Amino acid sequence: MANHKSAEKRVRQTTKRNAINRSNRSELRTSIKKLRAAVAASDKSGATELLTPTVSLIDKAVNKGIIHKNTAARYKSRLTKHTNGLA
Repeated sequence: MANHKSAEKRVRQTTKRNAINRSNRSELRTSIKKLRAAVAASDKSGATELLTPTVSLIDKAVNKGIIHKNTAARYKSRLTKHTNGLA
């Protein structure tokens, strides 16, 4: 347990930050799952419609330090490739 004022403040900040990071990560994963489901269902228009906001969320996650930039690049590349590969 925190014994100093600064340590108590750090605990409060960490708790709040964890909640924000968890929320952002969850939103990102949900968006990726929806896009992957559209691709699996061969829904070209749905996948194309979901691609832009999903890529935007991925970029925001990198800026917020939730995922690494190389991981983001890999996600974007694969999702775009799968979306463009639909007939």
